[in-house]
Amino acid sequence: MNSVDATEHYGTNPAPSLLTVIFDTNPHAWALLENELPLSKAIANVLVFLNAHLACNYANEVAVVASHSQKATWLYPRENPSSTDNAKHKDSDGDITMDKDSKKNGTSAPTAQVNKYRPFRIVEEQVTRNLHALMSSTSATDIKSTSATMMAGALTLALSHINRRSIAWSEAHGGDTSTAGDPNSGGAASGNTTNDSSEGGLQSRILIISVSGASDAAHQYIPIMNGIFACQRLHIPIDVCKLRGDAVFLQQASDATKGAYMSLTSPQGLLQYLMMAFLPDQRSRRHLVLPSRVDVDFRAACFCHRKVVDVGFVCSICLSIFCEPPEGGACLTCGTQLEMGEYGNKPALIARKKVKKKKVRGANAPSGSATGTPTPTPTPTPGP
Repeated sequence: MNSVDATEHYGTNPAPSLLTVIFDTNPHAWALLENELPLSKAIANVLVFLNAHLACNYANEVAVVASHSQKATWLYPRENPSSTDNAKHKDSDGDITMDKDSKKNGTSAPTAQVNKYRPFRIVEEQVTRNLHALMSSTSATDIKSTSATMMAGALTLALSHINRRSIAWSEAHGGDTSTAGDPNSGGAASGNTTNDSSEGGLQSRILIISVSGASDAAHQYIPIMNGIFACQRLHIPIDVCKLRGDAVFLQQASDATKGAYMSLTSPQGLLQYLMMAFLPDQRSRRHLVLPSRVDVDFRAACFCHRKVVDVGFVCSICLSIFCEPPEGGACLTCGTQLEMGEYGNKPALIARKKVKKKKVRGANAPSGSATGTPTPTPTPTPGP
């Protein structure tokens, strides 16, 4: 009977999905993309993508982190007490409502915003407001001081938010918080895994929209790789949408966590790429063929100069990588004295003995004689 009236369909709702977007806001990189894709248009495309994710399931969640040149900060969710204390307050259920004074003064939201779906409106308002504040607070000195982006800090913020939301979701639905993030456990807290035993848990994934080059993240090699290994351990896929250039470490992040990697040839079609390639969650991806790279660049960055190297020296104790032998032969990470052997020593030059070559008999030389060798005269024999 349940299959006839669809009772079992309403009784088992699919688990929600948490999408954390790391948006690269490097001013130097966006200045190079101004003619092809302005920052304002890119943000509008990302907001449409976030709304599509929220529309797939009423319980889906989103989070947006900005990877700026000087810091990594939240764009959503983020509370602004200065702007909400006067006009808004939270009720007992945690919802934000307007105060009575603001209603009397007629300072409520515009009609177009009121008619908009409330989760869409909240995400749009916070992302645009916080991004505008971030850009306004960036001075010319900050832009000149560095051309890199704080990708390692943004990845750390994303992992912290995913861990907090996974624990909160497990507590609200009767899961075991002691096994949160453990792929070997079968409870709902290990919802980041793709196993059938953890199908009821919170599905989490990270999308990185990057515009910076590979050399900009070389000095953050160690924290970025630590974040990649943490995502791999928790079965959190890292999707990468590269708008400009190519990134060695982001290729490795996508390959290690079984995510999707796309380097866009035409950044103008950002929205199409986001909707078609990065919108499906972990459950839907089992039935799809994801875009991925076959020629993944697995080069590493040295620990001494933070340069991407093809061949280097590796410490046998802590596996630190150096582009050249450390000064004094001591590892810069663990201090172990490295045995370099005979590397770098010039070989001793030994004089070779000259070998005299024998002269070969000529083709027209008489038989019985060799070139350069006198022929003995036969002695006549006396007769009888």
